[in-house]
Amino acid sequence: MMIGKAGAARTSICTSDADTITVRGHDLTADLMGHRTFTEYFFLSVTGRLPTDDQRDFLDVLLISIAEHGLTPNAQASRMTLAAAPEALQAALAAGILGCGSVILGAAEAAGQLLVQAKARLDDGASAALVAREIAEAATREGRRLPGFGHPVHKPSDPRTQRILSLARARGVAGAHCALAEALDAAVTEARGKPLTMNVSMAIAAVLLDLDFPAGMIKGIPLLARTAGLLGHLAEEQQHPIGFLLAGKAAEAIAYVDEEDGQ
Repeated sequence: MMIGKAGAARTSICTSDADTITVRGHDLTADLMGHRTFTEYFFLSVTGRLPTDDQRDFLDVLLISIAEHGLTPNAQASRMTLAAAPEALQAALAAGILGCGSVILGAAEAAGQLLVQAKARLDDGASAALVAREIAEAATREGRRLPGFGHPVHKPSDPRTQRILSLARARGVAGAHCALAEALDAAVTEARGKPLTMNVSMAIAAVLLDLDFPAGMIKGIPLLARTAGLLGHLAEEQQHPIGFLLAGKAAEAIAYVDEEDGQ
């Protein structure tokens, strides 16, 4: 990663002249518009190459799987921002995206990093079962949470995870990273003595890595997906506003405490 380091003054993303626009070596109007989907365009923009059919189809599956998750804090932030500044759709969208971090939507990135590290051990000759067991036992012993495991609602399994992995197996795209994810699922249950949901973030990371998607851009998938989801919330907020209601309910739920009383 070269962020922050000076490099050659160049870009391979886009150029244009009076008559044409070129994106990643493709004529925008002649080659892409009317011929490629937005999902294909996104993959091209990020990787510099057009996706295979499997890469395109599973990118769609993964984007749909994580686009919506109800009135999460970032959705509430978007809706309350639009209520306060109805002329600033972009600010309301940004408010929600800025709330996407390690707790909300960041787990896919962390799960991907875990899988990349585990895969390196497989490449050195270790078995998936052994690597998974050691990771699960260490996390349990140290009281650490493993990224991609646990969910407050979906127990004992996340229906999105099951669907993603089932489709990956059926289409023959499930590889070493999906195998590691499933080995981790079994190892976590064994180490804890009870099941812990493997959530959609682990499945997203595993399938993306098996489809040769850049590990450093895994977080971009939930970000892009949730952008669509937040715009849905904001469209509803325009028609059926609840932003101020959410703010009011927050005020009702929180008790004031005088710090000098120490109560």
